[in-house]
Amino acid sequence: MTDSATEHILITYATTDGHTRRICERLKQVMEGLGRQVTLVLLADAGALDLNSFERIVIGASIRYGHHQPLVAEFIARHQALLESRPSAFFSVNIVARKPNKNTPETNPYCRKFLKSIRWQPRLTGVFAGKLDYPRYGFVDRQMIRLIMLITQGPTDPKAVVEFTDWAKVEVFGRQVCEITA
Repeated sequence: MTDSATEHILITYATTDGHTRRICERLKQVMEGLGRQVTLVLLADAGALDLNSFERIVIGASIRYGHHQPLVAEFIARHQALLESRPSAFFSVNIVARKPNKNTPETNPYCRKFLKSIRWQPRLTGVFAGKLDYPRYGFVDRQMIRLIMLITQGPTDPKAVVEFTDWAKVEVFGRQVCEITA
Protein backbone atom coordinates (compact mmCIF):
# COMPACT_ATOMS: atom_id res chain seq x y z
CA MET A 1 0.00 0.00 0.00
CA THR A 2 1.00 3.58 -0.57
CA ASP A 3 1.03 6.26 2.09
CA SER A 4 -2.16 8.25 2.53
CA ALA A 5 -0.75 11.30 0.74
CA THR A 6 -0.56 9.40 -2.55
CA GLU A 7 -3.40 6.96 -1.97
CA HIS A 8 -5.78 6.63 -4.91
CA ILE A 9 -9.46 6.01 -4.15
CA LEU A 10 -12.15 4.97 -6.62
CA ILE A 11 -15.69 6.16 -6.01
CA THR A 12 -18.07 4.47 -8.41
CA TYR A 13 -21.82 4.75 -8.43
CA ALA A 14 -25.15 3.87 -10.01
CA THR A 15 -27.76 6.61 -9.98
CA THR A 16 -31.27 6.99 -11.31
CA ASP A 17 -31.88 10.72 -11.06
CA GLY A 18 -28.38 12.06 -10.33
CA HIS A 19 -28.52 12.60 -6.58
CA THR A 20 -26.19 9.69 -5.80
CA ARG A 21 -23.62 11.42 -8.00
CA ARG A 22 -23.99 14.59 -5.89
CA ILE A 23 -23.32 12.53 -2.77
CA CYS A 24 -20.26 11.01 -4.45
CA GLU A 25 -19.01 14.47 -5.38
CA ARG A 26 -19.25 15.53 -1.73
CA LEU A 27 -17.37 12.36 -0.68
CA LYS A 28 -14.69 13.18 -3.24
CA GLN A 29 -14.31 16.72 -1.82
CA VAL A 30 -13.89 15.34 1.69
CA MET A 31 -11.33 12.74 0.63
CA GLU A 32 -9.35 15.17 -1.50
CA GLY A 33 -9.36 17.53 1.48
CA LEU A 34 -7.62 14.74 3.38
CA GLY A 35 -4.92 14.54 0.69
CA ARG A 36 -6.24 11.56 -1.28
CA GLN A 37 -6.37 11.30 -5.04
CA VAL A 38 -9.96 10.37 -6.05
CA THR A 39 -11.43 9.09 -9.28
CA LEU A 40 -15.20 9.39 -9.63
CA VAL A 41 -16.87 7.29 -12.33
CA LEU A 42 -20.23 5.75 -13.18
CA LEU A 43 -20.39 2.09 -12.21
CA ALA A 44 -21.24 1.19 -15.82
CA ASP A 45 -17.83 2.61 -16.85
CA ALA A 46 -15.74 1.39 -13.88
CA GLY A 47 -14.94 -2.01 -15.41
CA ALA A 48 -12.88 -0.28 -18.09
CA LEU A 49 -10.50 1.08 -15.43
CA ASP A 50 -7.48 -0.73 -13.99
CA LEU A 51 -9.20 -1.44 -10.68
CA ASN A 52 -5.97 -2.80 -9.19
CA SER A 53 -4.54 0.73 -9.28
CA PHE A 54 -6.88 1.86 -6.49
CA GLU A 55 -6.03 1.35 -2.81
CA ARG A 56 -9.66 1.86 -1.75
CA ILE A 57 -12.95 1.39 -3.56
CA VAL A 58 -16.32 2.93 -2.69
CA ILE A 59 -19.56 1.85 -4.37
CA GLY A 60 -22.69 3.97 -4.12
CA ALA A 61 -26.11 2.94 -5.39
CA SER A 62 -29.56 4.45 -5.45
CA ILE A 63 -32.86 2.68 -4.89
CA ARG A 64 -35.86 2.91 -7.19
CA TYR A 65 -39.01 0.97 -6.37
CA GLY A 66 -37.23 -1.01 -3.69
CA HIS A 67 -34.22 -2.22 -5.70
CA HIS A 68 -30.70 -1.21 -6.59
CA GLN A 69 -29.87 -1.36 -10.29
CA PRO A 70 -28.86 -4.93 -11.30
CA LEU A 71 -25.45 -3.76 -12.49
CA VAL A 72 -24.48 -3.04 -8.86
CA ALA A 73 -24.67 -6.70 -7.80
CA GLU A 74 -23.13 -7.77 -11.13
CA PHE A 75 -20.11 -5.47 -10.65
CA ILE A 76 -19.65 -6.66 -7.08
CA ALA A 77 -19.83 -10.34 -8.07
CA ARG A 78 -17.37 -9.83 -10.93
CA HIS A 79 -14.87 -7.96 -8.71
CA GLN A 80 -15.51 -9.56 -5.33
CA ALA A 81 -11.95 -10.84 -4.83
CA LEU A 82 -10.54 -7.40 -5.54
CA LEU A 83 -13.06 -5.70 -3.23
CA GLU A 84 -12.17 -8.12 -0.44
CA SER A 85 -8.43 -7.54 -0.92
CA ARG A 86 -8.51 -3.88 0.07
CA PRO A 87 -10.40 -1.39 2.19
CA SER A 88 -13.76 -0.94 0.51
CA ALA A 89 -17.13 0.57 1.25
CA PHE A 90 -20.74 0.53 0.04
CA PHE A 91 -23.55 3.01 0.52
CA SER A 92 -27.19 3.06 -0.46
CA VAL A 93 -29.26 6.15 -1.25
CA ASN A 94 -32.99 5.95 -0.71
CA ILE A 95 -35.93 8.05 0.42
CA VAL A 96 -36.87 5.58 3.17
CA ALA A 97 -33.67 6.66 4.94
CA ARG A 98 -35.38 9.99 5.68
CA LYS A 99 -36.94 8.21 8.65
CA PRO A 100 -34.78 8.10 11.80
CA ASN A 101 -35.55 4.42 12.38
CA LYS A 102 -34.43 3.46 8.83
CA ASN A 103 -31.32 5.56 8.27
CA THR A 104 -28.52 3.13 9.16
CA PRO A 105 -27.24 0.03 7.35
CA GLU A 106 -28.62 -2.09 10.19
CA THR A 107 -32.12 -0.56 10.09
CA ASN A 108 -32.60 0.27 6.41
CA PRO A 109 -34.58 -2.53 4.77
CA TYR A 110 -33.13 -1.97 1.29
CA CYS A 111 -29.53 -1.95 2.44
CA ARG A 112 -30.06 -5.01 4.63
CA LYS A 113 -31.77 -6.93 1.82
CA PHE A 114 -29.07 -6.01 -0.68
CA LEU A 115 -26.17 -6.96 1.59
CA LYS A 116 -27.84 -10.32 2.30
CA SER A 117 -28.20 -10.94 -1.45
CA ILE A 118 -24.47 -10.58 -2.24
CA ARG A 119 -21.42 -12.47 -0.99
CA TRP A 120 -19.16 -9.43 -0.52
CA GLN A 121 -19.40 -7.77 2.87
CA PRO A 122 -17.88 -4.29 2.70
CA ARG A 123 -15.75 -3.12 5.58
CA LEU A 124 -17.82 0.06 5.80
CA THR A 125 -21.46 0.59 4.87
CA GLY A 126 -23.62 3.69 4.83
CA VAL A 127 -27.16 4.77 4.09
CA PHE A 128 -28.15 8.26 3.03
CA ALA A 129 -31.55 9.76 2.46
CA GLY A 130 -32.02 10.89 -1.11
CA LYS A 131 -33.88 13.64 -2.86
CA LEU A 132 -37.49 13.78 -3.94
CA ASP A 133 -37.89 15.80 -7.16
CA TYR A 134 -41.41 15.41 -8.50
CA PRO A 135 -41.08 17.95 -11.37
CA ARG A 136 -38.15 15.97 -12.77
CA TYR A 137 -40.00 12.64 -12.90
CA GLY A 138 -42.05 11.41 -15.82
CA PHE A 139 -45.80 11.07 -15.36
CA VAL A 140 -45.80 7.39 -14.33
CA ASP A 141 -42.86 7.72 -11.92
CA ARG A 142 -44.37 10.85 -10.39
CA GLN A 143 -47.68 9.07 -9.72
CA MET A 144 -46.03 5.90 -8.40
CA ILE A 145 -43.73 7.82 -6.09
CA ARG A 146 -46.61 10.00 -4.87
CA LEU A 147 -48.53 6.83 -4.01
CA ILE A 148 -45.53 5.44 -2.13
CA MET A 149 -45.13 8.76 -0.29
CA LEU A 150 -48.83 8.77 0.58
CA ILE A 151 -48.55 5.29 2.07
CA THR A 152 -45.34 6.18 3.95
CA GLN A 153 -46.56 9.62 5.08
CA GLY A 154 -44.12 11.57 2.93
CA PRO A 155 -44.57 14.66 0.74
CA THR A 156 -47.08 14.21 -2.08
CA ASP A 157 -47.29 17.69 -3.64
CA PRO A 158 -46.45 17.03 -7.34
CA LYS A 159 -44.44 20.28 -7.41
CA ALA A 160 -42.34 19.42 -4.35
CA VAL A 161 -38.58 19.17 -4.43
CA VAL A 162 -37.28 17.92 -1.08
CA GLU A 163 -33.69 17.04 -0.30
CA PHE A 164 -33.52 14.72 2.70
CA THR A 165 -29.74 14.14 2.61
CA ASP A 166 -27.83 14.75 5.84
CA TRP A 167 -24.66 16.22 4.33
CA ALA A 168 -22.78 16.13 7.64
CA LYS A 169 -23.39 12.37 7.74
CA VAL A 170 -22.04 12.09 4.18
CA GLU A 171 -18.89 13.97 5.20
CA VAL A 172 -18.36 11.70 8.22
CA PHE A 173 -18.65 8.68 5.92
CA GLY A 174 -16.04 10.20 3.60
CA ARG A 175 -13.59 10.56 6.49
CA GLN A 176 -14.38 7.02 7.66
CA VAL A 177 -13.57 5.63 4.21
CA CYS A 178 -10.08 7.10 4.53
CA GLU A 179 -9.64 5.39 7.92
CA ILE A 180 -10.71 1.84 6.95
CA THR A 181 -7.93 -0.61 7.70
CA ALA A 182 -7.06 -3.64 5.63
